[in-house]
Amino acid sequence: MVLAAGLGERMRPITSTMPKPLVKVAGQAMLDFVLDRLADAGVERAVVNVHYLADQIERHLASRKKPQIVISDERAKLLDTGGGVVKALPQLGHEPFFHVNSDTLWIDGVRPNLTRLAETFDATAMDALLLLAPVATSIGYAGRGDFSMTTDGRLVRRDENKVAPFVYAGAALLRTELFKNAPAGAFALTRLFDRAAASGRLHGLRLDGVWMHVGTPEAIAQAEAAIAASAA
Repeated sequence: MVLAAGLGERMRPITSTMPKPLVKVAGQAMLDFVLDRLADAGVERAVVNVHYLADQIERHLASRKKPQIVISDERAKLLDTGGGVVKALPQLGHEPFFHVNSDTLWIDGVRPNLTRLAETFDATAMDALLLLAPVATSIGYAGRGDFSMTTDGRLVRRDENKVAPFVYAGAALLRTELFKNAPAGAFALTRLFDRAAASGRLHGLRLDGVWMHVGTPEAIAQAEAAIAASAA
């Protein structure tokens, strides 16, 4: 599942007339970057949720062949990162699935990170496996991090007044069981991450490569510089 329904408010004024997933970085829409990564990982079908300027996203995706696109329509009500998945669950099936933010960009290391996620995922021990970027080497990120990680890969949420070494990079593998007894309506997926962490079933995988946080217009240039440097 690819999340493409957000308002992109911090990306204004660009997003006053264009949804954030269609904002271009290094000549490519961020949404296409994510879908290309999924296609390269062997994903054949992707559910994309839409809300803000949804018509633009649907037109953009109309000619895409790989992966096959299924739209989850949230025009009537924006359901946030958790509620959007609950709405789309009937289209996602029962097996573990990739969950990717449409505005997350990264430069892979030696092996593709989505492939590494799939190889690391263990449904007997995990309800969620999150791709994590080291705060110290991330491009365009100035926050305090999200998680620390134990030696066996389990995640611990950052205490409010402290810092943590890893930030969630916006890509994960999730079991549908994570959404059992989920709240109704709009809610943040982090609520379910915290519930999984409490039961020891929230794990992380350190990203191999460089993660780019493209949250503002100013961050576009930083990301483009990192992409250009990696190609040099």
